[in-house]
Amino acid sequence: MKELIFVRHAKSDWGNEYLKDIDRPLNDRGYSNAYEQFEWYTKTHSAPDFIICSTATRTISTAMIYVRASKFNLKNVELNSKIYESNVTTVFSVIEAISENYNKVMIVGHNPFTTNCCNELNNDLFFENVPTCGIVSISFNTTDWKQVTQLKGKINFHRFPKDYKND
Repeated sequence: MKELIFVRHAKSDWGNEYLKDIDRPLNDRGYSNAYEQFEWYTKTHSAPDFIICSTATRTISTAMIYVRASKFNLKNVELNSKIYESNVTTVFSVIEAISENYNKVMIVGHNPFTTNCCNELNNDLFFENVPTCGIVSISFNTTDWKQVTQLKGKINFHRFPKDYKND
């Protein structure tokens, strides 16, 4: 059994027009949502074996909040520039290259690929939009990451900040 946990980065700050997109940090709401989401996740779910994270500042910050909340081993975090400004095809190639030693992998990235990958990989739910700091877990009945992208998995859970907040 393989499991993918897609996490869209938390809300970012658009206040500095001179920053490159890749360098945009999280805003206050982003930090708050990430802390709440990952506090919930660490209390209710087991840790992934491996984390793949985009190289954007906002995704790294989001992933590091999880790492601290769960005391996750940094050796099992990979920063991957291929998933910054990516698409489903590229993300699928990253998934297919995951070591078979890992069964549960978290991918911290961006839209539109997060929403599109979640929709491509399951028939249970259609997501109009995985919002910032949204988490979606999908399980696949296979032991081979190369097969995951050819299958439709089962949604284990999804949790979005709006599910527990009245913003």
